Parts: sequence; structure tokens; C-alpha cells
Amino acid sequence: MARKKISIIGAGNVGATCAHWAATKALGDIVLLDIIEGLPQGKALDLYQAGPIQGLDARIIGTNDYGDTADSDVVIITSGLPRKPGMSRDELLAANTRIVKEVSAKVAAASPEAVLIVVSNPLDAMTYVAWKVSGFPTQRVVGQAGILDTGRFRAFLAEAIGCSVADIQAMLLGGHGDDMVPLPRYTTVGGVPVTQLLPKESLDAIVARTRQAGGEIVALLKTGSAYYAPAAASVQMAEAVLLDRKRLLPCSAYCNRQYNVGGYFVGVPCLLGAGGVEKVVELDLTAEERAAFNGSVQHVKELVAAVEKMLVSS
Repeated sequence: MARKKISIIGAGNVGATCAHWAATKALGDIVLLDIIEGLPQGKALDLYQAGPIQGLDARIIGTNDYGDTADSDVVIITSGLPRKPGMSRDELLAANTRIVKEVSAKVAAASPEAVLIVVSNPLDAMTYVAWKVSGFPTQRVVGQAGILDTGRFRAFLAEAIGCSVADIQAMLLGGHGDDMVPLPRYTTVGGVPVTQLLPKESLDAIVARTRQAGGEIVALLKTGSAYYAPAAASVQMAEAVLLDRKRLLPCSAYCNRQYNVGGYFVGVPCLLGAGGVEKVVELDLTAEERAAFNGSVQHVKELVAAVEKMLVSS
């Protein structure tokens, strides 16, 4: 039986770490692609040489040629620029729209049956770009953000409670970072509601820290941003697709009637399997939760409106 094929576009810290996590999970053969000559080749060769030590038989190659990504089962798109000093958000949005547009077109031509997992920021808008440009059905385009945010939320909760991270299950809605809508009512520790284990003020503080978690890492690193956890989250999604695991995970998925979103990619609970997003699960929300979610969706709509103009003019 042929091994599955995972292509990762972008060999920076996130992309290269995606390749590492995917290799350690033995999910299939890996192609690492970047526009910089030598960068993906060197990182892929280094990772391939770890195979005998870790007992990994996967074929791992680096390339600058999209032809090498042909017939991938899953493609993880990490390409994009970080926001640089003096760069406006509009400039960043325009730059990453151009990048994701070009990448998505080339990926779709090489692997027309793939599931696309988008990691590029701003996440929900870039997932929309990948969908529009690829022409793929909505269920085969999905963005990664909610798993990262719940991972951070769970880590901080475990630290506060003094329990194993493995016992904490959490859910959130909405966009990444400031726009996220954590749901303590749907967060449990070994089946016990977290609201019974921590007072409201502690939960509020953890929610606030989770919203700023990416910025906290940037401030510490000073010259970069997070990549271990974002890559691990992306590969968890790839694993759910490649192994048809039917995982219920928070992802940026296309919602039309669901949650009355009206045709945008937003963070919601998704059933991920071989078909991509096989179902969007609608949760019962309080008025406060609904208002926060609607505010997050409105921000996504504003970003997409700007992106649409860029796609038309480019």
C-alpha cells in the first residue's frame, strides 16, 4: 500500500517544524517546499538523516518545484510574511494575499484532490483566499487556529489546577488571538467542568493570557514568533485527515447557515476526517457568547471584504 503524501509550503520555522512533527508521527512521505533555493533541501536532508535514529522510513525531500508536490493527500500552507516594524496591517494583508493566492493556485494545479490546511495569517482571511483561488469544495479547505488557542488555554489551565494537560478538554469559537471566544462552559478536566475547579477571576485571567499568548512569545523571542505549537496543531489536523480519525477539533471552517455566518471561514468545532471538514457542530450559546462570536465574525467579514478587492485588482 502506497504511503500518504504530505506537502508543506514554506520552510520557515513553522513549515520545517510541521515536517518534523509529521515525520515523528510517521504520517507518510513529506515534501517541504520554499522559494529560497537550498533552504528546504537542507532542512529536509537533515530531517531525513534523523530517520535511522528515530526509526522513520518516510521519504523526505526539499524542493523549489511544485511538481514535486503532485498528488499530495494533504497540503499545509505556512507561506506568508510576518508583520515587520513600520508595516501597516493593510500592507501585511496585501502581501500575504498575493503570496497565498500564488501558492494556492500552484498547489491546486499539482494536487487537485488534496485537503488544504492553511496556517498563514490573518488566518480566516487567508483560508478564504485559498478557497477562492483553488476552486476546491469548501470541505477541503480548512484553517488552523483554534487547536493552537485551545492548546494554550489547556496548558495554562493545567498549570493553574496542577493537573495533567491530557485531562483537559477545551473548546472555543471565533478568530485567532484577540478575537477568540473561549467557552469555559464546554471546558472540562477529567469530565469535571472547569468552572467547578477554578474561580471566575482565575478563569478570566487565563482567558486574557490565552488571547495574548502569541504576543507573549514574540516579546520573549524578540526576533520571531511561535512555531512548535502552531506546527503541532497543523499536523494534528493533517493526521485526522490522513488517518480518517473523525476528530472533533476547533478549526476555521466555511459556515453559511451554520451559526448564521453567511459564507465565511470562522473558528468552529469541526469533525475532521478523510473528506476534510465532514461536519460543523453547532453549539448552544449564551447571549454573551453569541455576541462575542458575532463580533469575531464581523472582523472576519471586514478582512474578507478587503481581500476581495485585492483579488479583483491583482
